[in-house]
Amino acid sequence: MKKIINKEHDKNEPWFKWLTRELNSFEVFQDFELGKNPRDIAENFISRNSIAISEVFKNFDEEDKDTFDQFLKLTECEMHVFRILEKQLEARNKVRFVDFKKRKK
Repeated sequence: MKKIINKEHDKNEPWFKWLTRELNSFEVFQDFELGKNPRDIAENFISRNSIAISEVFKNFDEEDKDTFDQFLKLTECEMHVFRILEKQLEARNKVRFVDFKKRKK
């Protein structure tokens, strides 16, 4: 897997570690508070990092492509897990428990 050069961190860093680090340091919650939607935030991230991303793509090989595909699958899986958990939480909040042992007199 190809490395990318990053002056602020290790001289050689795998592109996926760079991407993870950059995404984690990107202040998305501030953008959410401003009412921006996830797609706009993602496009902003790409725009801000376009030069570094183009450098990554210059050296992309088949192994990198395979890794990228695996990240896409993992991300999609995570999204589905969160959606399922969201539905379970919504359903949990709608369920009313009835204590049949307590009888009104």
